[in-house]
Amino acid sequence: MKLDILAFGAHPDDVELGCSGTIAKEISLGKKVGIIDLTRGELGTRGSVEIRNSESAKASQILGVSVRENLDMRDGFFVNDEAHQLKIIEMIRKYQPEIVLCNAIDDRHIDHGKGSKLVSDACFLSGLRMIETECNGEKQSAWRPKVVYHYIQWKNLEPDFVVDISDFMEVKMQSILAYGSQFYDPNSKEPESPISSKNFLDSVKYRAQDLGRITGVAYAEGYTVERYLTVNSLSDLK
Repeated sequence: MKLDILAFGAHPDDVELGCSGTIAKEISLGKKVGIIDLTRGELGTRGSVEIRNSESAKASQILGVSVRENLDMRDGFFVNDEAHQLKIIEMIRKYQPEIVLCNAIDDRHIDHGKGSKLVSDACFLSGLRMIETECNGEKQSAWRPKVVYHYIQWKNLEPDFVVDISDFMEVKMQSILAYGSQFYDPNSKEPESPISSKNFLDSVKYRAQDLGRITGVAYAEGYTVERYLTVNSLSDLK
């Protein structure tokens, strides 16, 4: 299955928090989108692997993604080395996306920055034909995505561009709330975490509102880039 966009997250819920509005919008425009989670979030303060698996399946259904896979890397302990890069390369060559979305380049959780660099490096290496990989017993062809964009997570990084998600903010919130074990629940008896407060859940919406305010729309998601963006004409800029 060839995808238009492949979104990577170090943990289940990273993609939903960072770029699910964009994903929902692109799917509405007829694009095929997939999600790859690097880990199962097994070191999370709340919930369990089994619960997170169920929650990610629900979130995927809400967004309408074509496929979602988990690479079962070790939460907190995966590294940017050849073995991990090859796992990412296999996914890139399997789905041949034009665009890759991945974790923030710098963030509070160490896995976010690590995941960001790991995926970015693998996207480049995936284009080298001398690196041989197989999927289901068949040799894969080299493939390099045209662009890699990094969504913004905990830290308020300055975006290089934003995507108008005004019509998809509700879908974004629904996909996030699919992870009921992780976010604000006044009746939960589990330990508090940095993302379990009402303030954090509210911040998802007011950040999108603020990016929208600055750019003249209701809600927006921000991204950083690895190289300059090119437009055909000034009329492409809003």
